[in-house]
Amino acid sequence: MTHLSFFRSPIANEIRDEGRQEGRQEGRASAKAEDVLKVLDARGIALTDAHRQHLTTCQDLDLLDTWFDRSLVATTAEEIFAGETEA
Repeated sequence: MTHLSFFRSPIANEIRDEGRQEGRQEGRASAKAEDVLKVLDARGIALTDAHRQHLTTCQDLDLLDTWFDRSLVATTAEEIFAGETEA
């Protein structure tokens, strides 16, 4: 019989909770990046592959919020990423 007490331990629960939190964070970031992409597509603003990768791999929710706000008024991709490290 397999000993299963570890899987019910506080440490195991903490590890599971951290994993869930990371998954939720990644999901929120992915959804925000998709929102930015939708706005840019609807507005006809093209992104380079580097900008697209920079956007879709970003996990900083505050930065993604900034990019979303900028995507509503920017006329170029460069305006969205202004002040950021070059993608």
